Amino acid sequence: MALSPSVTNELLRQLDHRPNKKLGQNFLIDGNLVEKSISMADLPTNMPVLEIGPGLGTLTERLLAHGHSVYAVEIDRRLEAHLREQLASYIESGQFNLLRADAVKYPTANLPDEIDDFAVVANLPYAISSAWLEGLLGSGKLPLRMVIMLQKEATERMLASPGSKTFNALSIFLQACYKTGGKHAVPRQCFFPAPSIDSVLLRMDRLENRFPFPNHVRVLIRRIFTQRRKQLGSLIKNEDSAVQEVMHCWLKKQNLCPSIRPEKISCAEWTELARSIPEEI
Repeated sequence: MALSPSVTNELLRQLDHRPNKKLGQNFLIDGNLVEKSISMADLPTNMPVLEIGPGLGTLTERLLAHGHSVYAVEIDRRLEAHLREQLASYIESGQFNLLRADAVKYPTANLPDEIDDFAVVANLPYAISSAWLEGLLGSGKLPLRMVIMLQKEATERMLASPGSKTFNALSIFLQACYKTGGKHAVPRQCFFPAPSIDSVLLRMDRLENRFPFPNHVRVLIRRIFTQRRKQLGSLIKNEDSAVQEVMHCWLKKQNLCPSIRPEKISCAEWTELARSIPEEI
């Protein structure tokens, strides 16, 4: 079960650790949400699990108790030392594998290359949630399922529809590979310290006909969305001639007017663009 606010506070005092706002450290203090994460994931016992920012190890311990091999990445040195001490028996048995590193640079932690099917169950550090997801989607290793805690606003952006104010590049990349498998609202009071916004526990299931956007196309689309309110025809002029030619052909094939704005174009239409642009361009 999750630690109570007083026990969490005392443990942090013993560790001489102050929650780092820059790293997005908000510790879960509601045990029901730990169990909710596991039940939402609904994983077979032998499914390896990737955890990002295990912190004090509350969720980690329950995942291990359910028989999962856990591969975790934690950037904080004090928290890493605490995890190594508290979960030493699991480390010795090989069930718990911990890497001290930046999760944005190591989005799949130390997950072995030979593991293809795995899940992500994590209370994502809010400061890196979007950057980590971008890294994961570009890593070439896509989990079968994700159950992740996110700030409510971040969830709204990721699940946004074309034409909405929050639709962005990450919305496209994520929705091309995953569908929503369930959501659960989480009040801010469930964390210590309490963040300034409520959260959402979100399940995402990998699509059978998924399309991971190649890196060179993701770079292009992210660049376009930095000026999302401009007409696409104007933005295309900023690209080199080869890309301009491909994009004009794509607009014509998709019956899209050059005056359209990037945020109005559907995920399926962006996918067709990605299929049209060879890596060598």
